[in-house]
Amino acid sequence: MHDDMQPVRLLQLDKCLKDGQIPCRWVPDLGYGYGYPLFIFYSPLAYYVMEIIHLTGFSILTSIKIGFIFSFIFSGLTMFLFGKALWGKLGGLVSSAFYVYAPYRAADVYSRGAVGEFWALGFMPLILWAIQNFIKNSPSKKNGLLLSLSITGLLLTHNLTFIAFSPVIVVWTLLLLHFYKKWNYIPKLVISVIPAFCLSAFYTLPLVFEKQYVHIDTMTSGYFNYLAHFVSLSQLFFRGHWGFGSSELGPFDDLSFSIGVIHWLILFISIILLIFNRKKIKNKLSFLILSFFTGLFFGSIFLTHSKSTFIWQTLTFMKYFQFPWRFLILTILSTSVLAGFPIFLLKSNRKLSILYASLLIFSVIFFNARLFRPTRYIDINDQQKFSGQNWEYQITASIYDYLPIFAKAPPAKPAPQIPQILDGDSQIIQFQKGTDWQKGKIVTTTPTSTIQLPLFYYPGFKLWLNGQEIPFNYQNELGLITFQTPSGQNDFIVKMTKTPVRLTGDILSLLGLLLLFILYV
Repeated sequence: MHDDMQPVRLLQLDKCLKDGQIPCRWVPDLGYGYGYPLFIFYSPLAYYVMEIIHLTGFSILTSIKIGFIFSFIFSGLTMFLFGKALWGKLGGLVSSAFYVYAPYRAADVYSRGAVGEFWALGFMPLILWAIQNFIKNSPSKKNGLLLSLSITGLLLTHNLTFIAFSPVIVVWTLLLLHFYKKWNYIPKLVISVIPAFCLSAFYTLPLVFEKQYVHIDTMTSGYFNYLAHFVSLSQLFFRGHWGFGSSELGPFDDLSFSIGVIHWLILFISIILLIFNRKKIKNKLSFLILSFFTGLFFGSIFLTHSKSTFIWQTLTFMKYFQFPWRFLILTILSTSVLAGFPIFLLKSNRKLSILYASLLIFSVIFFNARLFRPTRYIDINDQQKFSGQNWEYQITASIYDYLPIFAKAPPAKPAPQIPQILDGDSQIIQFQKGTDWQKGKIVTTTPTSTIQLPLFYYPGFKLWLNGQEIPFNYQNELGLITFQTPSGQNDFIVKMTKTPVRLTGDILSLLGLLLLFILYV
């Protein structure tokens, strides 16, 4: 995979939690050793799950592999549950197989290493299933809890997927409310959703209100400008090339964006079957479901194509998606759901439905299983991964993504191991570095001395000298925390504290837990 940052991110989270930084926001080693606010902006849930795996005794690298495997199982299970609710058990199995073996999923894992997006695929069908249970069956405590937790999961797993999926949630909810004539459930739905936004507030509030403090402009310009990454219809439907490279300008990417021949064929088969069997189908909900997911298929495909440029230009926030082909997550969701529809039509003939279900499952595995393989196998352990050139690559890769705005440019060399004495005569007697703090002892023999810490400034950092909070300066090329010491022995400590936004987010998350307990326990 060309985005091989998962190991170092998990290592940083592990260091945070063991250092007592909960929730983890500032990581100490990235940014060439100066640290930066990775988990203020990068969706954290998948890494917390992999950290739990790591804490049971597995290595960092093995924990990530187990995490990917778990996500495969999780998404297959959630799609089965949703498909079963729509089409029955056999239909659910077919939908699950199509979801797990969609070509874009192979690109997500083996080419891109997109942990957050890959995990988010498990929450999308879970949310749709939870909404259906809530409206069709009853707004019970169990269904309300499931809805709250599934939305929380998506919010904390991949924020871009949540934004892309939000219109789907709204339309699906309105469709079911209309069909079942249960508009009086709207207040209960709102009450079930409130805890989700509260629970995730520790992450979402700083994400929204602190983005101006990092070089976020670099994430939407140059290579990351969405205009360079639209895909052609041939890439979506016909191009058979499979590569492990990256998305490039033009239609010759070394990264596949294929929907999958089996996937788009089953879509058109489902539409044809509905047209020719519409008089036989008494369940009118089937028409609504098919129309909804067919519309979702064509709508998501349209957003990946350059013909949709006017939408991207009108909805300016969409530039943060960077790659229009991200909307393939909705394409594979829709085709996978619809894959179970032909089995639903055959439910009166048990033997025939089993035969066709087996044929579809075998076909999608036979055609697509070959894609689910790494470009090569590397025998490497944690120690090798986090040392030498491997380590230097990981702490500098994607450095601009979350580089504090106070640094005019990324550092050209690693951060020094100890504070630097810029002027005056001082000696560093002691120095310790945690995940979001640094402290030490400095003996100054001149009237004053200027000290520069190997630490980027970011809102929330405070400095205490000899027990008293003091002002400091960060008006330098790298935006490093710089302060003055008086003559004599000086004890200093600098630590990231909670800004009002972070504190509010943390409090809301705690209130969300309390609200969840009050409503559903």
